[in-house]
Amino acid sequence: MAASFFSDFGLMWYLEELKKEEFRKFKEHLKQMTLHLELKQIPWTEVKKASREELANLLIKHYEEQQAWNITLRIFQKMDRRDLCMKVMRERTGYTKTYQAHAKQKFSRLWSSKSVTEIQLYFEEEVKQEECDHLDRLFAPKETWKQPRTVIIQGPQGIGKTTLLMKLMMAWSDNKIFRDRFLYTFYFCCRELRELPPASLADLISREWPDPAAPITEIVSQPERLLFVIDSFEELQGGLNEPDSDLCGDLMEKRPVQVLLSSLLRRKMLPEASLLIAVKPECPKELRDLVTISEIYQPRGFNESDRLVYFCCFFKDPKRAMEAFSLVRESEQLFSICQIPLLCWILCTSLKQEMQKGKDLVLTCQSTTSVYSSFVFNLFTPEGAQGPTPQSQHQLKALCSLAAEGMWTDTFEFCEDDLRRNGVVDADIPALLGTKILLKYGERESSYVFLHVCIQEFCAALFYLLKSHLDHPHPAVRCVQELLVANFEKARRAHWIFLGCFLTGLLNKKEQEKLDAFFGFQLSQEIKQQFHQCLKSLGERGNPQGQVDSLAIFYCLFEMQDPAFVKQAVNLLQEANFHIIDNVDLVVSAYCLKYCSSLRKLCFSVQNVFKKEDEHSSTSDYSLVCWHHICSVLTTSGHLRELQVQDSTLSESTFVTWCNQLRHPSCRLQKLGINNVSFSGQSVLLFEVLFYQPDLKYLSFTLTKLSRDDIRSLCDALNYPAGNVKELVNCHLSPIDCEVLAGLLTNNKKLTYLNVSCNQLDTGVPLLCEALCSPDTVLVYLMLAFCHLSEQCCEYISEMLLRNKSVRYLDLGANVLKDEGLKTLCEALKHPDCCLDSLCLVKCFITAAGCEDLASALISNQNLKILQIGCNEIRDVGVQLLCRALTHPDCRLEILGLEECGLTSACCKDLASVLTCSKTLQQLNLTLNALDHTGVVVLCEALRHPECALQVLGLRKTDFDEETQALLTAEEERNPNLTITDDCDTITRVEI
Repeated sequence: MAASFFSDFGLMWYLEELKKEEFRKFKEHLKQMTLHLELKQIPWTEVKKASREELANLLIKHYEEQQAWNITLRIFQKMDRRDLCMKVMRERTGYTKTYQAHAKQKFSRLWSSKSVTEIQLYFEEEVKQEECDHLDRLFAPKETWKQPRTVIIQGPQGIGKTTLLMKLMMAWSDNKIFRDRFLYTFYFCCRELRELPPASLADLISREWPDPAAPITEIVSQPERLLFVIDSFEELQGGLNEPDSDLCGDLMEKRPVQVLLSSLLRRKMLPEASLLIAVKPECPKELRDLVTISEIYQPRGFNESDRLVYFCCFFKDPKRAMEAFSLVRESEQLFSICQIPLLCWILCTSLKQEMQKGKDLVLTCQSTTSVYSSFVFNLFTPEGAQGPTPQSQHQLKALCSLAAEGMWTDTFEFCEDDLRRNGVVDADIPALLGTKILLKYGERESSYVFLHVCIQEFCAALFYLLKSHLDHPHPAVRCVQELLVANFEKARRAHWIFLGCFLTGLLNKKEQEKLDAFFGFQLSQEIKQQFHQCLKSLGERGNPQGQVDSLAIFYCLFEMQDPAFVKQAVNLLQEANFHIIDNVDLVVSAYCLKYCSSLRKLCFSVQNVFKKEDEHSSTSDYSLVCWHHICSVLTTSGHLRELQVQDSTLSESTFVTWCNQLRHPSCRLQKLGINNVSFSGQSVLLFEVLFYQPDLKYLSFTLTKLSRDDIRSLCDALNYPAGNVKELVNCHLSPIDCEVLAGLLTNNKKLTYLNVSCNQLDTGVPLLCEALCSPDTVLVYLMLAFCHLSEQCCEYISEMLLRNKSVRYLDLGANVLKDEGLKTLCEALKHPDCCLDSLCLVKCFITAAGCEDLASALISNQNLKILQIGCNEIRDVGVQLLCRALTHPDCRLEILGLEECGLTSACCKDLASVLTCSKTLQQLNLTLNALDHTGVVVLCEALRHPECALQVLGLRKTDFDEETQALLTAEEERNPNLTITDDCDTITRVEI
């Protein structure tokens, strides 16, 4: 390929492909495009009369060759002459072919280079057709042929993300994928790039080019035909935290590599290019916040067939391979671990070591901890020796100290100073590298990592059985109790996967024997008592907002394999909240729950485990046994009163098992919540639970599709035990269903709560209101939020409010009521027969004009205590009208919600007058309004007034500058009865 594309292929050749009318349109596009790009204009008279050859000459004369061609190609695209664009692409692939040959050679060399595990030697380097098809689909254009896409490859260390990217690069270099999509595909590894000095994107591309001078202008001439592959995103120090002003759009400008990649990912630079980003599971949050993601792909690692092939290749001897594979296959946990290729190698290595010593593999496969302990202890025991040397004991202890420091400081890459601080001397490093438990990090000489983060976690757990945290040289290393709490709380230490499990697994009797044999002294037994105390504390304080991950506790108890301790431990817990996403979670949960007898509240979800059954598939017998153990807690735990099942898919057999336990006489539930649960038929079984459970007072369905027959069956069941609280939120109800609901309201003498929000009820509301006008109804709480109600519905609701004496709480939020509907409601509110004391009108398209009617109602209605009118554009004028009513001595309002109402500090003077005059107002929510420091000063002056009765002020302190934040904090400190918070919903939530 010649240095210049134009030397061989002139523009005239492509202009000749245009018909007469197309050529005329080409000229018009040329005029518009050069104006848009602010380029020097070619005189229109010359362009207008130019032939194809003359126009080509004019383009090259007025613009540099590359720019002339880029303009021409853009015009072809605008004219939808894709055929010409594609023809040019094929002609210009000289550079592409050069780069593809280089990429193929580079990644083939990386593929075949000796790794620690040599896993890749057991599998084909060539990408299979099904893999090619899948990779192609990742970047299949969804709308237009040049649409850029950002695809995330997310998965744990060792699952095969880098392997997939290497295969992708080799497949692209062989023209097996992306043939008509990408001209150039560049691979950047953040682990390597972060060590570079400031550079430009052109420099990074040139690093990947076979020659020193990369044709940058040619490469980026069509950015929509570029794919940037970014590996190990988590290694990018600082992530994507740069402000927009620091980002760079010039690909020739030298900037820190972090800024360059951030500019690329956040579409400041080459926004038309596509991106493929590989990350660990705990990293995507900042990507989701700042990057528009087209798709997230999670590699599956080894499937069952791959695992069998690997075992056979690893053990060589088919008999030994099948013996090991069969034992591992019997354990859901170990078999699941084998999905990750590197962990599969660790497991096979551990089993092979034990085989060679004549050990019983059943004991090795007893738990995950047993596999890792065998692996690590064998690495530090010289071949043929009965036990370790004093030197290898010291090396392992030092390594455990290093691992503990890394886990507490979120460090996974260590320098030589880190090693020395923890007792690893320079002479130890070759021996540790020889065991392969410690590896050099990339190409650098003085940087080290553990073979896998699981090995680091095992060594960190082992540290606590060897030494006290007080003996550690780094102050960040905390005690066992803090480790356990951090392991169990969802919001902390997300990267801790097996640390807690290894810590408790090492307390198993067999593991203690291994430890005693290796180190030659009795190890600490205090950890079991500390674990017990930790669970006791968690049980006593409960689980506010589901902060504790019960599944993490279950995994730790499962790893101990000590039934007596497990039974004692689980009965310290009063609440359990967990998510089952695979068979391993199911087995572990069942193992612990079958011992539970003290739970008061249970909340769980089940996904990806129970598929819809047909004649070709069924749930395994063992899974059904585990599911029975989970459901049996409903009858074995005599204190269980609340069950929440959410985000779950149940097969027919598992649904029947669950319902049978719910109907059992020993089940004494009082609250049952079903949120986004899909069950196969037999729904009537669930409704029949109401016949068998007289104590069940609260039944909630949310995001669960119910048929018309389901609604009838449910209402029939509700009329029998006459429970008093019901929710049918977002259950696909229609106006026709209101007839059945109306019968329920009329006939049920204890139904005090009905929430049918997020259903399209519009024309069915008159039926509900007519039923509520009956003197026999006892309903107190009625929620009709987001039910597609219009202002016309307000006439029926108003009549109901005048005739009904029981309804006290009414939620009409997220309906298009407008000022006209509000006016109708207010006529009823002003009537002395209206008994309503709480009204929610959030997001009802009310303006300042509607506030005049509302103000009049607030003065006339002595019963109304709570008014939520947030998310309406009432602005300062509307608040001024409301404040006149709030300062009136006849107004009895206690709670007022004005969040996101378009308010400014101009209304603070009116609000301040309310704070100083009202004897009843206790809560005022002003969050999400444009108040400034001057407005807050006015409010704080009113809060200091001796007559101010306010207890809760809704403001988000972080929305203000430091001076205003300090003012609000000082006001809270001055007044112990005042709370300033941005979470007023939790304070005003209705408690049933």
